[in-house]
Amino acid sequence: MDPDRPLTLYLVRHGQSSWNVDHRLTGWSDVPLTELGQEQARALRPALEAEAFDGVWSSDLTRAWDTARLAYGEPTVDERLREIFFGELEGAIWTELVGPHKEALKNFQGFQAPGGESLVELERRVLSFIDDLTPGRHLLFTHGGVVRQLLTQVGQARFVANCTIVSLDWTNRALEFIREPS
Repeated sequence: MDPDRPLTLYLVRHGQSSWNVDHRLTGWSDVPLTELGQEQARALRPALEAEAFDGVWSSDLTRAWDTARLAYGEPTVDERLREIFFGELEGAIWTELVGPHKEALKNFQGFQAPGGESLVELERRVLSFIDDLTPGRHLLFTHGGVVRQLLTQVGQARFVANCTIVSLDWTNRALEFIREPS
């Protein structure tokens, strides 16, 4: 690979999962895609097949891995692409969260899951994965927190819907586009 070639990341948040429907903090819980989530993933195939990638990667959690298989093909699995580990908050319903945990997640700053990961630990884990990538175009099937963490790195902190595609020029730390599902 040409070391002068830029690193471009195509990020795909997994399709709707059963816990997304209930607005639960999912983290490392390995929950399946819903039928809608499977349809969302299949709907990505035409757009993704039109692109050429040097690597296709996925979180090891079923919802991301199944999205990859339905939307593109077999990925290389890496657990560093997992969602943040919510520890004791795993499975909590968003609307029932109170106080500092909800505010820190909403603002995406200063969050530390009791018995789980902090945003700093999530960032360190995800960036270690990206640091191992070779230059070129890489397709990553991952989770909302990971996508938000990487968007934050390019000054675009925001949460994205299921099966949103985000393209980042990682070399220049710039957002190329965000394509939300129709």
